[in-house]
Amino acid sequence: MANPKYDLAVIGSGPGGYVAAIRASQLKMKTVVIERDRPGGVCLNWGCIPSKALLNSAETMEAIRGANKEHGIDVGEVHVDFKRVIARSREAAEKLSKGVRFLLKKNNIDLI
Repeated sequence: MANPKYDLAVIGSGPGGYVAAIRASQLKMKTVVIERDRPGGVCLNWGCIPSKALLNSAETMEAIRGANKEHGIDVGEVHVDFKRVIARSREAAEKLSKGVRFLLKKNNIDLI
C-alpha cells in the first residue's frame, strides 16, 4: 500500500478547521486544509467579523449623535459614508484572513 500524502485532511478553514489543523500539525501529522473560498471560512470573511465591524460603526455613530444629550457636546450633523463603512468591514475580514493563511503556512499546513 502506498503512503498517503497527508495524515489528515480538514474540510474548511473556519474557527474550528484551522485550529484543528494547527493542532494536528503540532502533533506531527502532515495536514492539509481544503477551503472553497478565503482562509477563515464564512464566519471570518462574511459573517461574524464583518458584521461586528458594521455594528461597531453603527454604535460609534449613535455615540456621536448622543454626545450632546449625554455630555453636552455638540458635534453637529452626522454624515455616514456607507462605502467607507463597508470598506472598513472588508479590511478587517481581509486582515484576519491573511492571519489565518500565515498561521497555516507557519505550521507547514497545505491549503487547497
